Amino acid sequence: MRYIVIGAGAVGGTIGARLHQGGHDVLLVARGAHYEALRRDGLRLITPESSETLDVPTADGPVPTRDDDVLVLATKSQDTIAALAPWSPDLPVVCAQNGVANERMVLRRFERVYGVCVWLPAQIPAPGVVAAHARPYSGMLHVGRYPQGVDDLSEQIVTDLGKHGLLARTSPDVMRWKYGKLLGNLNNAVEALIGHAPGQVELVESARSEARAVLERAGIAYATPDDEAEVRGDKVVARPIDGIGRGGGSSWQSLARASGSIEADYLNGEIVLLGREHGVPTPVNETLRREANRYAREKLPPGSMPPETLRALIDERSAAGSR
Repeated sequence: MRYIVIGAGAVGGTIGARLHQGGHDVLLVARGAHYEALRRDGLRLITPESSETLDVPTADGPVPTRDDDVLVLATKSQDTIAALAPWSPDLPVVCAQNGVANERMVLRRFERVYGVCVWLPAQIPAPGVVAAHARPYSGMLHVGRYPQGVDDLSEQIVTDLGKHGLLARTSPDVMRWKYGKLLGNLNNAVEALIGHAPGQVELVESARSEARAVLERAGIAYATPDDEAEVRGDKVVARPIDGIGRGGGSSWQSLARASGSIEADYLNGEIVLLGREHGVPTPVNETLRREANRYAREKLPPGSMPPETLRALIDERSAAGSR
């Protein structure tokens, strides 16, 4: 079985590297300077314990496929449709992504879809380099067939992922874990906008409290932080890596790269969508969604919004919604 990792960035690169180290056939799909560095120099994987350069096959677009190929999608959610468009719908797709909308989007075209709840702190400090900050394992991955269940392929994927440097487990209720992760990811927009300024914790809790009310009204189950702590324990713990400072999360990184897009529509925006469907106001998450998108569109630097400005915008939207 060959794993084709579409979007071999921080998360995809780590997954691909660990699969390669476990003896599996892997192809990394990347683009731009990152692809050029991977093709020329190989993938350099840095962890708190080691640094290793891996000669993993790399491509910058679609390649002829085989019947035993598995597509591992690790792009941002806003890139899902375009990233999968060139690939055969006969292949299984593993969505190793944040958010909860990707699996349903993919299921419209691909029959075999697998959700993955990803706990894997990593970044790209330079093209061709992936820094995976957690130890003793680089990450934990819950894998299940979408919309629910476990089959032979999901069992095989979990076995393969767990051979080197990753923890993986089959989860017939994988979307419950992904909704729990979604609550955690509501912090992404706050961090991207104001960084770790005073008031960040309160703003994040406001977004999550709003989201929990929405999920409960919608009747959607979600894993709690206690559930996560029980399963993860001290197996995936972020640690410093000498010479590499840890930047912010994925949304912070999107603004830092001035990529022009950000994942807020599929994180905070998911809560906004559900709130509209079920009649629950979501002024906090709507403000975060709008402002994160504006910062991405205008290519503003991460962490540059004063926290009092963000709070005023939220208060203004809350007041407008109550009229």
